[in-house]
Amino acid sequence: MNETWDLVVVGAGPAGTAAALGALSARPGLRVLLLDRAGFPRDKPCGDGIAPHVLDVLAGVGLTGLLDDWTPVHRLELSYRESRVSRPLRRPTWVVPRTVFDQRLVAAAIGRGAVLRVHRVRRVRPSGDGVLVDDDVLAPVVIGADGANSLARAAVGLTPSRRRAIALRGYTPTAAEHRGRQVIVYDGDRSQAYAWAFDRGDGLANVGYGELSAGGTSRAELLARLEALLPGTTTAGTGWRGHHLPLSSWRWAQPDGPVLLAGDAAGLVNPMTGEGIYYAVATGVLAGRAAADAVATGRPESAGARYRSAVRALLARHLRHTAATARLAAIPTVLTAGMRAARRDQQIFDDLVEIGLGQGLLTRRVVAGLAGRGSD
Repeated sequence: MNETWDLVVVGAGPAGTAAALGALSARPGLRVLLLDRAGFPRDKPCGDGIAPHVLDVLAGVGLTGLLDDWTPVHRLELSYRESRVSRPLRRPTWVVPRTVFDQRLVAAAIGRGAVLRVHRVRRVRPSGDGVLVDDDVLAPVVIGADGANSLARAAVGLTPSRRRAIALRGYTPTAAEHRGRQVIVYDGDRSQAYAWAFDRGDGLANVGYGELSAGGTSRAELLARLEALLPGTTTAGTGWRGHHLPLSSWRWAQPDGPVLLAGDAAGLVNPMTGEGIYYAVATGVLAGRAAADAVATGRPESAGARYRSAVRALLARHLRHTAATARLAAIPTVLTAGMRAARRDQQIFDDLVEIGLGQGLLTRRVVAGLAGRGSD
């Protein structure tokens, strides 16, 4: 045994750094080790959308002003076949490359006292003395924030989400018609698939295409679908990277014990939009707080139950409603009715955006709209 820490966090993306921030806000002075296989800054394939909910959570642990130098996006445009809606967002979002966003979170966690080490974790194993990481680092509690292919998840006996999406992302000069907005074009030929163009506000846009993964989809196919839905998008595109997303279901599991899972490692990715940064930051903070309290009270075995209770209080209803909405949206007539309802009613538009971003529920107004009640 070489080292002992109060808390070890595997993965230093948004979930992992948020876990460190949550733990250190709850218990300043806690000895927290962050392990990540990559140095920072580093790229991460993603749509780069940062919902205002993310900044709300970070403000709750004393981190404010993180994106003050980036231009917010105030408008969202959706289209599906002949239907189209373009409306102002109730609250602005941001489009910030992960090379920037993740680096700033890492710097904030280090500034609070966490230690970052570049190390590829190969094993997480509960033992009689705590939780062992690669047999040479020991902590009473370990938080797995190590993404879709989490090693920590295997340590608690959980299997990956069965519902997965595949997406391809790149960067291209922002087209004039896409400036100041996030644009989503649903694929009329494939169920639960869409292309996007998100203006970063600095002359570039994050563009890409994603769909439910049945396996075997090639990069060429993804690029072809993106070009078909957003013509000209791929011409000057660079930085193309693909990734898989473990989509959330209406159920979420966290076993008892000292190993906690946050973000993608916990299978928390919105099944309707593929958004995962809010879930990562929110569950990261909750995991950090639960871990810190469990360690401080000398009951590390209570961490799992503490964390599970906190996440369910925040997300349980939302996850059920999001799973239901995603299945409804896979029906072409329902998706068309939803588009028309959102074009007709700003409140329905706002409610649907909330479901897609992180906290929304299926309101009666939304259900009526999806059922096609009302007229344009």
